[in-house]
Amino acid sequence: MGWIGETVDSVKSIQMRQLLTQAVSLGMIVTSALIIWKGLMCITGSESPVVVVLSGSMEPAFKRGDILFLHMSKDPIRAGEIVVFNIDGREIPIVHRVIKVHERQDTGEVDVLTKGDNNYGDDRLLYAQGQLYLQRHHIMGRAVGFLPYVGWVTIIMTEKPIIKYILIGALGLLVITSKD
Repeated sequence: MGWIGETVDSVKSIQMRQLLTQAVSLGMIVTSALIIWKGLMCITGSESPVVVVLSGSMEPAFKRGDILFLHMSKDPIRAGEIVVFNIDGREIPIVHRVIKVHERQDTGEVDVLTKGDNNYGDDRLLYAQGQLYLQRHHIMGRAVGFLPYVGWVTIIMTEKPIIKYILIGALGLLVITSKD
C-alpha cells in the first residue's frame, strides 16, 4: 500500500493517551516559540525584533529574502542608519535608510526622512498624505545584523499559500504519528 497506507494505519493505531501527549508537546513548542519572541521584544526594545526584506529597494545593501535583526535604543537616529518603519494605514513595515534628520527646535524631537538605496527619490510618496517626515513612533527599530536569503522561506509561504498548508499538514502528521 505504500507510505500513505502505513501512515493511515499508524494514525488509526494511536491510543488516546499518546494523542494527548503529542498535542501537549505541540502546545509546548508553540508556547516556547512565543516566549522566545516576547523575550526578544524585551531585549531589543523593538515590537518586531526580526523582519524579512520583501523588496529590492535596499539593494545592494540588503536583498529580497534577507532577514534583518532589529534593535531600538534611546539613542538619537542618525543619517545613514537603516531603519524599519510603519506607515499609518499600511500593515507591512518598510526597510530603508535615513537620509535626513530634522530636529524640531521647540521640542527637541527628531524627525527623519528615508529612502531606499535602490530607489530614485525619497519616501515622501510612501508616507501618509501630507506627512513630510517620520516621527520616532513610526520607527520599529534599527538594523543591527542580517542573515542573507533565509527569509525566502517566509516569502515563498506568503506568495504560494499551498506550500504553507502542505508544510503545516506534513508537520502535523509527523507530530501525530511519531511514536516517542
